[in-house]
Order: sequence, then structure tokens, then C-alpha cells
Amino acid sequence: MMKLVATIASLLTLSQATSNREGLLASAQTYVTAQKTGNTSTLKLSPSFRYQQNNKERALSAGLLATPYALDLVRSTADTVACASYTMWISTSGGKPYVVGTQIRHENNTETISLIDTIAATTGDLFFDAKKTLGYIQKEDWTPINNTASIPSRELLRKVGDAYLDMWTDPKAADSIPWGTECERVEGSRYTSPCGKSLPRGGSSKPNGMRRYVIDEVQGSVDVLCQFDSLGTMPDSYEIRVIDGKVKYVHTITALNVG
Repeated sequence: MMKLVATIASLLTLSQATSNREGLLASAQTYVTAQKTGNTSTLKLSPSFRYQQNNKERALSAGLLATPYALDLVRSTADTVACASYTMWISTSGGKPYVVGTQIRHENNTETISLIDTIAATTGDLFFDAKKTLGYIQKEDWTPINNTASIPSRELLRKVGDAYLDMWTDPKAADSIPWGTECERVEGSRYTSPCGKSLPRGGSSKPNGMRRYVIDEVQGSVDVLCQFDSLGTMPDSYEIRVIDGKVKYVHTITALNVG
């Protein structure tokens, strides 16, 4: 009987942790609208809502969302298991240019936002040049994977994301990643193709920590927000796309300044 109760509880937990993809993307769009207008009043925030920018908690009024930005590129992915989304946006005009990665988390539904978690890079950050980054990423193909046989598993995407972050501490991690022959890597504004060359193979004793994941099997993508502890304590976002079992795109957003 106790085993049956435990099984039912497990199933209920799994059910509650599954969200609607369209709803998650719609909620991500409300975040985009708030960023364009600098007005957060229409966001559906939970009573326990938190805002985090460059790995530090702060008030919404003290973050990027308090200022309107013209956005040159916006793209969102959805994680229906974690009830979360990831949005990348780039702004090259107006005041400060930005390249931003934001994870949004929900309280077991597709409307109430419990956390907006942002990594924001601007002038002076690692390899930063928003116009160059925009030029590279605009050329990418992010068409959803329609062939179900080609959709990578959640486990594979998580493994690839972790292996990428482990390259600085594990000499075998780089070679465990299934690099595509035409893979493109954009680190800040630094472009490398194919991805599998010029990679770190250990050397640091400090693993990259504070890992937070958004995994979208339909897009074949994983985004990991983290703290880059291997070479310091830099706020970081790593987004990787896998097509036909091979890594196609890698994006990194690294903030040297945590403000």
C-alpha cells in the first residue's frame, strides 16, 4: 500500500511539473513586451517572485526591465518539464547595447512567473560586440525539428550542456561532445567553425557552478545559466543546439561586470 501511495505521489508530481509549450512561449512574449516598453505591470508575477540579474538578486526596478530597449533579435525556447522558457535578445541601438539570455520559471503552470533569471552582457564584457553577434545569429536556422526521429532526448541535451561546461575541469569532456562538421560557435562576438577545434581540455580544479537549465527537445536546444568558476566567478549563459545528434550551434554570453 505504501508503495502504491508513493507511486501515485510520484505521478502527481510529474503531472504538476509539465506545462503547455504554447503557454510558456506566450509568457516569454509578455517578458519581451515588458522589455520593449520598460513596463512590467502586465507580467503575471507570483507573490514569491524573484528577479535575478548576472547571478545577483535585485528589485525589478533596479534591473534591465526598468528601461525600454529596441530589440533587433528575439528568440525563445520552452521547457515543458521544468515549466520554464529561455529568451535571447539583442539590442544594438539606443543607449547601451546588450546581448541578453533570460530564463523564466513558473509555479507549475504557464502563467504565474516565479523567477526571471537574466545574464546580460554589454560594452566591456567578454568579446562583446552586439552588432557582430547579431550578424552571426541572424543567419542561423532555428526551424523546429519536425521529424520526430531526429528530436534529441532530454538526457542527451542535458549531457551535452554539462559536458561543455566541464571542458575546463575534465580533459575528456570536449571529446565526449558530438560535434557537427558544420557547427558554429559564437562566444560573445567571436566566431569559430567548426566548433570542435580550439577547445579547453581540463586545467582548472574549479567546476563551473550554479547551473540552471532550460531544455527544449522540439528545438533540440539546451540553455545553461551558470557561474563560470573555472576561470573566475563570471555570470554566464551557454546555449547549444543539437541537430540529427550533432551539435550545430553554440552561443555564449559572458558578463565580466556583474552590474
